[in-house]
Amino acid sequence: MKKILIVETNVTSYGDTKDATGLWLGEATEFAEDVQKAGFEVDYVSPKGGFVPLDPRSMKYVDESIMNFYATKDFQNRALANSLSPSEVNPDDYVAIYYAGGHGTMWDFPEDEALQKITIDIYQNNGYVTSVCHGIAGLLNIKDNKGNYLIAGKTITGFTRSEEILAGKRSVVPFLNKVEAEKRGANFKEKRAYKEFALQDDQLITGQNPFSAHAVAKLLIQNLK
Repeated sequence: MKKILIVETNVTSYGDTKDATGLWLGEATEFAEDVQKAGFEVDYVSPKGGFVPLDPRSMKYVDESIMNFYATKDFQNRALANSLSPSEVNPDDYVAIYYAGGHGTMWDFPEDEALQKITIDIYQNNGYVTSVCHGIAGLLNIKDNKGNYLIAGKTITGFTRSEEILAGKRSVVPFLNKVEAEKRGANFKEKRAYKEFALQDDQLITGQNPFSAHAVAKLLIQNLK
């Protein structure tokens, strides 16, 4: 059976503050549930492996579907308590990789060379590289075998400046996704704040915000079917 790898953050706070962050729950559960219903298996990986914290604010935006998936033993065990470490992952096993968001990703995704290697291997095996919201942080520094940024010349999206302002986090985030993406030659596209938006450019599929996980999953499934 074809498998999809979901990447999650291990970061528990905004930098050196005591303000809690972590994985945005719905961005993992909604995507995972959609692709599993379509017949794909999922695995969960994080930079350090093991425990994955939840952004407490994400619990304010849950519906019955998110809560039901969150409550399953499989998700509790494999996604939150015992996520894989990069060293346990064989890229050849996966047809796609998905970077879930939550502000914590801005601190541990960008410089993780092991995850970058897994991602480029999946991509070069004709797999898909996908992200939603702050998960775009995992795409920023991926380079191909020629040393070129994977996102260079590609149209992508992610959490926007206006959304950071509305979230009250503009002053604490270490960078802005659009600024960093454009530095690497990407074409960053955005729509209205907190409205569902996902787009595809070749093997890259990206979503703008927490309300775009379903849209990313839908595009990926269409390509894999």
